[in-house]
Amino acid sequence: MMTKTIRAFLAAAGLGAFLALGACASSRNLDQAFTDMSSNAELKGVLFSDRTHDYGDIDITLYEGRLMLTGTMKSEQGRAKLIENAWKAEGVKEVIDEVFVGDGTGFGQGVEDARIDQVLRARLIGDKEVVSGDYKIAVSNAVVYLLGVARSQADLDRAVELARTTAGVEKVVSHVALRGPMVQ
Repeated sequence: MMTKTIRAFLAAAGLGAFLALGACASSRNLDQAFTDMSSNAELKGVLFSDRTHDYGDIDITLYEGRLMLTGTMKSEQGRAKLIENAWKAEGVKEVIDEVFVGDGTGFGQGVEDARIDQVLRARLIGDKEVVSGDYKIAVSNAVVYLLGVARSQADLDRAVELARTTAGVEKVVSHVALRGPMVQ
């Protein structure tokens, strides 16, 4: 019979191995992947502790220190505070503001955005011309936002085309950089 401590240790070790494999599968630098996870958790803690604004309709997407914020804030003051808070997370090198000021996302649109997200992820994973691990996706109000680092212009063009042709997508916004020459 395993003790709770041993089970917790094994679960943490399994999670660490899973995360390491995920980071390796996307060919990202393992240190950067862990830095992104740490920054993400830190930022969520900052936002959770800030009770002055409702950040419930905001998505946080991090890739190699680039933080993309998407969703809706009810006021310009809330949006400004969100941006200010975003810079508080260690490891954030750039903040990409794609936040709209207005009413929050309705339930039906939220369900549709989630469907678009899942369909596009499956399309990217299933496409042999795209390295899906090089891209992070956020969907807000039928707009697909891409973040990452593409291996080539052709790879990026294909990812954008897959997003553009996914049913329900009204617009695609790319914040994907092209990877420089790979050093062997």
